[in-house]
Amino acid sequence: MKKGLFFILLLITFASCGDYNKILKSSDYELKYEYAKKYYAEKKYSKAATLLEEVVPFFKGQEYAEESLYLLAQSYYGSKDYVTSGAYFTTYYNNYPKGEYAELARYYAGYGYYLDSPDPRLDQSGTYKAINEFQLFLEYFPKSEKAENVQNLIFELQDKLAQKELLSATLYYNLGNYQGNNYESAVITAQNALRDYPYSKYKEDLAIIVLKSRYEEALNSVEEKQEERFRDVIDEYYGFANEFPESKYQKVARNILESSSKKIND
Repeated sequence: MKKGLFFILLLITFASCGDYNKILKSSDYELKYEYAKKYYAEKKYSKAATLLEEVVPFFKGQEYAEESLYLLAQSYYGSKDYVTSGAYFTTYYNNYPKGEYAELARYYAGYGYYLDSPDPRLDQSGTYKAINEFQLFLEYFPKSEKAENVQNLIFELQDKLAQKELLSATLYYNLGNYQGNNYESAVITAQNALRDYPYSKYKEDLAIIVLKSRYEEALNSVEEKQEERFRDVIDEYYGFANEFPESKYQKVARNILESSSKKIND
């Protein structure tokens, strides 16, 4: 019984593969399109994409041109090839800015890049692409039911970029005076991130890096510049304390204030 069932399934598989190969060799593009839609419905995205790559150029300017292009983009999206799907979604909404699938194409272009966005320690080109696509989506479809979700996704992606800058600022801080004044680099990196991502959940972490780096700079300054720099540290502390009155870094910040005040008064 089990062997018989196995061979039946095997025959069905080979028949299916034979159908696919026959369709590939066919010159009937409408038939290919019907099979592409069938494979897409069955979640056989790779087969659907292969057929649609042939069909889309043939249908250009014809009845199925718009739908087939969108389906091609969705087939690559289903295959998790988000870079290729993004390119086709972009082609779709550029060719059909008021098309039936324009809103979805803009959304999935951004969401594909969002899914493909790498770890904060890696190159963030894909993250920037996702943010750009989502921002365009909000410009074109501000009243979309997806708008709130898209805005939240933008904030999430911006947090990833802020985290990358935090990692860089922390590295500069930890390097200290190794081969130059890395504290100043830490300050610049953190301040740029605070300016670029003012709503980031890493705002407090970036701000404490600025305060700690300013303090270390003052400690390592030549004597004639120390008083001025410690005063800058104190100013930085009060700015930090006002913005984060319940900070998890409150003890660290307070120690910096006390030490800086003592340095000035000595």
